[in-house]
Amino acid sequence: MLNAEDTGLLWLAFVVIGLATMLPRSSFIVAGHRVSLPGRVKQALRYAPAAALAALILPDVLLQGGQLAPLNPKFVAAGVVVAVALRWRNPWLPFITGMAVLLGLRFWLG
Repeated sequence: MLNAEDTGLLWLAFVVIGLATMLPRSSFIVAGHRVSLPGRVKQALRYAPAAALAALILPDVLLQGGQLAPLNPKFVAAGVVVAVALRWRNPWLPFITGMAVLLGLRFWLG
């Protein structure tokens, strides 16, 4: 059980973390059009969604059981997805072929 001092520190931590999260995000909304980012920063921010997606997906694709396993079914399926997406530019085709390759390899490899 937490005593009063620990509870106060815990709530202080919640408030500080909340402010540290919300202030940078809300600064763009509050500042609005009065402040503009430099061109190079705007250009770099265009790649942020792709970088965040890659950071979420790559560990799952490349690691199996916490170990680097570059030749696993997920990696092969991801390669097929990239190739199909670059070739045909259809939003559904990479999803369908990637899942088919992944499920086929998992069934074939056991």
